[in-house]
Amino acid sequence: MKIFNIVWVVLFIIFAGLQYNDPDPYLWMPIYLYCAWFCYLAAKKEFYPIGYAVGIAIFTGYAIYKIFDNNGLIDWFEYHHAESLVQTMKAEKPWVEEVREFFGLLICVAVLAANWVYGIKQNKKVPVKKGKR
Repeated sequence: MKIFNIVWVVLFIIFAGLQYNDPDPYLWMPIYLYCAWFCYLAAKKEFYPIGYAVGIAIFTGYAIYKIFDNNGLIDWFEYHHAESLVQTMKAEKPWVEEVREFFGLLICVAVLAANWVYGIKQNKKVPVKKGKR
């Protein structure tokens, strides 16, 4: 898991840097840096279940919003026949940006969930130390 988290720290920092030219970097840079921070902590074997739960809840809620948004996932499937999202880096069509954001949120949720589950399993393996009476 240490290598997994180091790789994701680097990727999330790159993702955050690429948001500089995005129409809403003030939203996406913190999202990706939040994930990078929790991956960094997990790489150091520090697990914060509440931090994972908060991130997962917020990002899942936002992803659900992106599914039903006017230019969201359903719109992309129904009216644009799941047209390629990677033809160019510039999102010239409005649904391209929305669907890419949806998949970015899914990545965040998946990585945070993996760390959350791993952290729970690690905490169960640590023996509880009892104090002297």
